[in-house]
Amino acid sequence: MIQKIKKYSTTNTLVILGIILGVLFGSLLPELALKQQVIGQMFISFLKMLVVPLVFSSIYIAIMGLGSLDDLKTIGFRTIGLYLLTTALAVFLAIAAMNIVPIGEPVSSEGLEYAKASTIAPFSFQAMILSFIPTNIFNSLSEGLMMQIIVFAILFAIASMHIHVDRQELMLNFFTGVTNAMLIMAEWIIKLTPIGVFSLISYVVADQGIDVILDLWEYVLMVIIVLLLHAVITLPAVLALFGRVNPFKYLSDIREAPIMAFSTASSAATLPVSMRIVEEVGGVSKKHASFVLPLGATVSMDGTAAYLTIAVLYISHLAGVELSFMDQMLLGVTVVALSVGVAALPSASLVMMVVILNQIGLPVEYIALIVAVDRILDMARTSLNVTSDLVVVKIIDQIQKSKN
Repeated sequence: MIQKIKKYSTTNTLVILGIILGVLFGSLLPELALKQQVIGQMFISFLKMLVVPLVFSSIYIAIMGLGSLDDLKTIGFRTIGLYLLTTALAVFLAIAAMNIVPIGEPVSSEGLEYAKASTIAPFSFQAMILSFIPTNIFNSLSEGLMMQIIVFAILFAIASMHIHVDRQELMLNFFTGVTNAMLIMAEWIIKLTPIGVFSLISYVVADQGIDVILDLWEYVLMVIIVLLLHAVITLPAVLALFGRVNPFKYLSDIREAPIMAFSTASSAATLPVSMRIVEEVGGVSKKHASFVLPLGATVSMDGTAAYLTIAVLYISHLAGVELSFMDQMLLGVTVVALSVGVAALPSASLVMMVVILNQIGLPVEYIALIVAVDRILDMARTSLNVTSDLVVVKIIDQIQKSKN
């Protein structure tokens, strides 16, 4: 265990060095930084290459390993409940922060345009629920529609519990082999992390520029502060309360996963890293990690929910529209409810922002003022999304171990 922690500490040091050098390279040599974007894209593509087979096989063997539908229901309800709890706490923190420090002065919407607004179909819960059900699983697999893949994998595993024992063992051995092979490939790719992070960070800095952040410094600072408070206060408190472990030691041990999430801005691309780290240095059983983390990569959106809440309230201030206490509570409930559907919709949080703005009657055009820093904030909120996943999987693991 100590050797594994030292190995990941060395990787963390190289990753942080990659971030620092990436910022300097993107700032000082932007033209070269823009040209080497392909390296970072290759790194993310390699990680995403593993996601679909890893999620499918992990969910399958996790459910088969539970042994009974009662265990599945127990762990499933606990997992979803904890994900909703942490998301709700993130939204509440965001609302409180925006009321204590209400940033954003009224700005005219004249001349502002947001091209995506007119192309987004009206949102409905019915459409969201239907989007979870695969009509063609092969299309879902090829398109990487994670919620549909998870639903099918769960049903497929449950159905497998009802076939002959010999065939159950055959299928379980097959998917166990797939999972092991994917994790070995993930270990190879993880060795490229410092180079990939350097490429990604330098490109973002060269493409967006430091000036973009400086012009929206209040907004960026508010989002970063809320995300940090949730990461260092709220989530550790939840972990200490329900998991009965030292939260700061645990989060320190598995810190490579949030760092990876920050650089890739993708919970799915970070999944192979998260699964390996929580098992090797986090002390989480493979059975629980295989079920909780793939589900979390799709439905756990603490960072995204907090970001959306701040963004909508910020836009309301820019538009000169004051939302009442009840309006803000409704906003909070809406964000928590819709956060489950973020992964099932294209363009992720920006699309959800349009949906929410339309629902509460705020002008969509104001997104044009904050979209410039979305990529940078996307990196931060994805890191928090993954941190929440790691907290929940540790809690589930501790609860189940205490019952055995």
